[in-house]
Amino acid sequence: MRLSRHIFAVLAAALLLHIAQVSAQVTWTIATEYPATSMPGEGLRYFAEALFRESAGRIVVNPGFDASSGVKSSEMIAAVRDGQITAGDALAGAMGKTDPLFLLSSLPFLAATNAEARKLAEVARPSYAKRLAAEKLRLLYTTPWPPSGIWAKKAIVSPGDLKGLAIRTYDSTGVKAFTAAGAAPVNLSFADAMPRLIDGSVVAVLSSGDGGAGRKLWDYLPYFTEINYAVPLSLTMLSESAYSALPPDLRTAVDRAATATEANQWHLLETRLEENYARMAANGVTLVKTSAISAELRRLLSASADEAIAEWKTLSGDAGVDLLKQIGR
Repeated sequence: MRLSRHIFAVLAAALLLHIAQVSAQVTWTIATEYPATSMPGEGLRYFAEALFRESAGRIVVNPGFDASSGVKSSEMIAAVRDGQITAGDALAGAMGKTDPLFLLSSLPFLAATNAEARKLAEVARPSYAKRLAAEKLRLLYTTPWPPSGIWAKKAIVSPGDLKGLAIRTYDSTGVKAFTAAGAAPVNLSFADAMPRLIDGSVVAVLSSGDGGAGRKLWDYLPYFTEINYAVPLSLTMLSESAYSALPPDLRTAVDRAATATEANQWHLLETRLEENYARMAANGVTLVKTSAISAELRRLLSASADEAIAEWKTLSGDAGVDLLKQIGR
């Protein structure tokens, strides 16, 4: 009898503990404008799973993809800061209107390799974190994109191929660089680019194979010219008020999950390019390698990039110039 009462007491205590844990469960929404199969999309899922484990189920993160929340990268800072969503992923360059420093990782031909992109990210991270903190946001982790190239209806190998080309770029620097190269660029979010492709007002897209695969750009643009324009970063940010509201052990869980996610994202980049190219080839995309690009186009792109970077230096001031010096530019 006493044993039965003891067992009952233990079960009752366990039930009360479970109820307390469930009632204490925190639910967050996190969003990106990119597909679930893209690098940022995979980062959101990884972070959600890692945080669930680290918090022993006390924090549940619900990821949203393809701008399902209605928030695009350029709007992400305001959306998280104002409580529309708890956390979000945004292409850094798309937040250039908030601060030109966010354009750093997508400056043309600044970082064409994974190693160069990693160094740039390490140098820029403190500045990104400080700037987000000023908006009452916490930088969780960075996500690198594979190198950007040009999706088009033909190979882009000479200056004439760029002349007047209605191309989507992902930030203001891209508009400056491609305008200087003779194209007719327009700065569009990835979500807004697809309707323009369908109606024909845009006939080329600056993006990686990663983004192109996620949106099936090959349905409209069967050529991908490898120009290694940039290895841009996406930044995942969290409301500082949501973080501060957590007890210390859960803040530690968030930090651990974010650190693990960042490590995973950079690990994914190591094999991502080959995987993307294989997927593109399987869907009929003609890959135009850098070796096929004419010397004239190379010189044009280089000169156009120099113009765009010089203008960025003026906009970003001493802070921007200092960051470039730290990566040897």
